[in-house]
Amino acid sequence: MTHAAPASLLTIFGATGDLARRMLLPSLYSLQAEQLLPANLRILGTARSELDRDGFANLVSASIAERIPAAERDDAALRGLLDRLDYAAASVDDDASMAALASKVEALRDGDVLYHMSTAPKFYGPACQALAAHGAAGAGTRVMLEKPIGKDLASAIAINDSVAMAFDEERIYRVDHYLGKEGVQNLIALRFGNALFEPLWNARHIEQVQITVGETVGVEGRGDYYDDSGAMRDMLQNHLLQLLCLVAMEPPARFEPTAVRNEKIKVLRSLRAIGRDQVAHESVAGQYSAGAIDGVAVPGYVQELGRDSRTETFVALRAHVDNWRWSGVPFYLRTGKRLPSRSTEIYIQFRKVPYSIFGGRAAGDMRPNGLLIRLQPEERIELDLMAKTPGLDRSGLRRSQVGLDLDFHEEFANARKRIAYERLYLDAIEGNGTLFVRRDETEAAWQWVDAIAEGWRAAGITPKPYPAGTWGPGAAVSLTERHGHGWRE
Repeated sequence: MTHAAPASLLTIFGATGDLARRMLLPSLYSLQAEQLLPANLRILGTARSELDRDGFANLVSASIAERIPAAERDDAALRGLLDRLDYAAASVDDDASMAALASKVEALRDGDVLYHMSTAPKFYGPACQALAAHGAAGAGTRVMLEKPIGKDLASAIAINDSVAMAFDEERIYRVDHYLGKEGVQNLIALRFGNALFEPLWNARHIEQVQITVGETVGVEGRGDYYDDSGAMRDMLQNHLLQLLCLVAMEPPARFEPTAVRNEKIKVLRSLRAIGRDQVAHESVAGQYSAGAIDGVAVPGYVQELGRDSRTETFVALRAHVDNWRWSGVPFYLRTGKRLPSRSTEIYIQFRKVPYSIFGGRAAGDMRPNGLLIRLQPEERIELDLMAKTPGLDRSGLRRSQVGLDLDFHEEFANARKRIAYERLYLDAIEGNGTLFVRRDETEAAWQWVDAIAEGWRAAGITPKPYPAGTWGPGAAVSLTERHGHGWRE
């Protein structure tokens, strides 16, 4: 599959919003500093805010000063970025402003156009249709859509249908920013760039898989959004399921959009449904109460929200991928807020050796091998192996588990830690959709998650309380222990 031509114009909807200031504009600065942006690329910001070009440039400068460390800032790079900027105020419910925006797009473009919808999802369809109505969504244009794509399958289909009226599927780039993280891409490199792992990457050799995305923060001013979403819709439906896909998928023929996405959708369609009859045994919902994070007292969720709520801030699942490679292997997924540490990690536990040659007391030393892939806060890979314990052994050869530890910050000490959007912007600008999510992936994920949510409602399951600073309700521990496993802490 050939990539589209590099974009000559990037138009950011919601260019004055929080995501733009925290992530998007600093990412564009970093790409500018490394001279990775096309020479002719212009950047057009648009939002409801009545700014002129100079006002938008001031906002961009302030964002760079706030988010980029002083030691990494370069005046020439900043000037180069500011020289690319323009701004046009517009609102999707004001046809005249959208017509003016479309005219500005046509005046500024010198080739392909990339639109980035950094707005509430309800505006995706209207904005795209308005661009189409004014002749600014035809050939040579493509659009990035931020998650969430809906709050359930029905709303996701509605949004996708609405956007599809203006852009065909090959020109729609759905963002899951986790896919732009170095650690996630390193998972792909680890799996498919080393002959060591692939022969062992199956049910014959792997006992269980754990995927954890933990946050120490609470709702942080996002209470209304989060209370309408919850942990399962906000995190599990997208981030955790994308990580599961990358762990479980078959090797694609090539590292290109269609091949990679085809293998991920096979995994999603192989997920065993968790419905009303299974949710009590295969899932746990929790909600944090008052507790402490790093020794600092924090309020519970309902206190932060200011009202009663039955929204889950923690979810744990026992999932199964029913195919030839993974039959019988449990995938334990968990995510939550106000957990003891901020971490994203994948843990692969291999099966025990089939027979131990070590007798006596030494026989009890055996522990299974494990592969830890940590994505944040620091990126590292650790392989747990059994080795001889130093000393003179008279009752059998004693062994201990030791870790072969690859710390990427040490190994690549001179490499700058990148914002995920640097990778995503570079790929989208160049027309490479490999790290973006296809429509059928989004809808398959929603279909699976909706069944769980409906099962909770039908079975009357409500979130179990857990103190802030702990790893969720006690039922999450039971979820693994009753199958002879345990969460890696």
